Amino acid sequence: EMIFKQIFDTETSTYTYIIASAKGREAVIIDPVLENVEDYINILKELDLKLVKVIDTHIHADHVTGASKLKQVTNCTTIMGEHTPADTVEIKVKDDEIINIDNLKIRSMYTPGHTSDSYSFLLDNYLFTGDTLLINGTGRTDFQNGSSKDAYNSLFNNLLKLPEETLVYPGHDYNGKFSSTIGNEKKFNPRLQVKSVDEYVEIMSKLNLTKPKMIETNVSRNIKLGAN
Repeated sequence: EMIFKQIFDTETSTYTYIIASAKGREAVIIDPVLENVEDYINILKELDLKLVKVIDTHIHADHVTGASKLKQVTNCTTIMGEHTPADTVEIKVKDDEIINIDNLKIRSMYTPGHTSDSYSFLLDNYLFTGDTLLINGTGRTDFQNGSSKDAYNSLFNNLLKLPEETLVYPGHDYNGKFSSTIGNEKKFNPRLQVKSVDEYVEIMSKLNLTKPKMIETNVSRNIKLGAN
């Protein structure tokens, strides 16, 4: 019924997802990485799929999106959440809107915090969390209008309310893990063991992370969907 491929970018530890309906052979790609576009095209060809939509969960800081290049090659439609600063996105979805790919229904969920334009996407029990929820972690909140308070709300009042068996497919993983579940993250994710929003804000304020290299160039290119 559903075709599902998870592709890892070793340079930035980014996960890209190719999802398609086996029936109509229509595909969507979530969070494509520019340097890997040829690989995606080859996978689509091998599986005899037609790329109809490409979704970015947010404006990425650590890599350049392959959205524009994929559009040039396949004429697919570009999609982001309505809070995106990227003007050239063709379809801007609202919170709780449904994206149809053949018989697959993907629900958009506005989950700000990592960035002000972060969205997650739910397909049946597959949840694509971008950088909002990571396996044993959560996305940093210290740039791109990030907010630990918003992140707490997106996590505790939105994503973690989904059924515990919901599968979590993040935008990145740095420890060789592919997926998790909402139940596992609730139990074991150290960032989610907090008792209050203030405690979460406190933890996030003390992370002291280095900025991604090339953040300025990446962000400005991603606002143009990766076009030069």
